[in-house]
Amino acid sequence: MYEDKTLVCRDCGKEFVFTAGEQAFYAEKGFQNEPTRCKDCRNARKASRNGEAREMHDAICAECGRPTRVPFVPKNDRPIYCSECFAAHRQ
Repeated sequence: MYEDKTLVCRDCGKEFVFTAGEQAFYAEKGFQNEPTRCKDCRNARKASRNGEAREMHDAICAECGRPTRVPFVPKNDRPIYCSECFAAHRQ
């Protein structure tokens, strides 16, 4: 019923094969759209969403003064807390 299709990745532009088995899986799950990214680009995108590729920035905790790292660019208008002090402030 399904045949392998060659698609082009929207991120890297390389061709990849959307196999008959993958198409059957997509149909079984009710997915309406074909994949637009190759496996490598899909994995890289997932990793970046999960924080594995996050850029970290050095900062000093406003509460205890210890060095810490945060996943955003620190600004001087708001205090930065280390993990322990941040957890204490949340409670």
